[in-house]
Amino acid sequence: MGTNLMDRGKGEAADHGGGVDLAASAYGGAPEEWLDLSTGINPIPYEIQGVTDFDWNRLPNGTIQTDLGDAARTFWHVPGDADAIAAPGLSAIIAILPHLLHAESFTIRKPAYNEYERSFTAAGWSDGPDVEVIIHPNNPDGALSEPTQPRGRYRIIDESFCDTVPEASRIAEAARPGHLVLKSFGKFWGLAGLRLGFAFGDPDLIARLRQMLGPWPVSGPALRIGIAALSDPGWAERTRARLSADAARLDHLFTAQGAELVGGTALFRLYDVGDASAWHDRLARHHILTRTFPYSQRWLRVGLPGSGQDWARLEAAL
Repeated sequence: MGTNLMDRGKGEAADHGGGVDLAASAYGGAPEEWLDLSTGINPIPYEIQGVTDFDWNRLPNGTIQTDLGDAARTFWHVPGDADAIAAPGLSAIIAILPHLLHAESFTIRKPAYNEYERSFTAAGWSDGPDVEVIIHPNNPDGALSEPTQPRGRYRIIDESFCDTVPEASRIAEAARPGHLVLKSFGKFWGLAGLRLGFAFGDPDLIARLRQMLGPWPVSGPALRIGIAALSDPGWAERTRARLSADAARLDHLFTAQGAELVGGTALFRLYDVGDASAWHDRLARHHILTRTFPYSQRWLRVGLPGSGQDWARLEAAL
């Protein structure tokens, strides 16, 4: 049953985490009763505060959009020569890339987050040198890339999981022509449903992206929450420490049961468990959802539990 549940992604580029509703239909239980460890989303989110009726009732004005951009620039140390734009989630930017870039081919290290390949191939692109996509840290193995000379006309650096290791960021490359550095807000701050992402880079590319996204790409509440979170570096530091400790705790639980750590980040871990489908199925019978991959029968990706009760559920299931 576990294998069939995750077959939805086999043979196509759409496999990803989430889908508790599908898991519940296969294994029982209400979706809200499930422990979803299939994603790399911080299970203890940033506390939402400061959202006003004005944010809900009015179109976002230019001032609050500028304030978010300024907060993002400060938090991520964006070079002054790079432009910036916020979007309704990083997925929205990825979907636009084939129409933004004047290219017909791309290259990406595999295995990797597959939405780029899906977006480019849907637009008729093929393997080639025009656009180099770098996932940093890589998903699912967490590998960090080293700066190199660009291989094509454009370079896209996806730093969705880099907020756990800010010292490794390649944000300085956002100042180079043809470069874009992309950031996800929802993962590190645990607010994936907010749908907020960022692109920093070549001003010409950002200008075209801004035109494609339209005048109000980000909602008022998302703008307000984003400003508050990006202006709270103390929370970020405390969160990094907690995530690192929890990742080590997760490794202890899984390796004690015979799993071998392959890689990951402080938001998710990747294990070689021998038979990933069997492990996935066993945990799903306890209403715990993990992540398998269509290209590996051995790899299981596991996110972090949040509450003490969630940790206890996982330990009992293992």
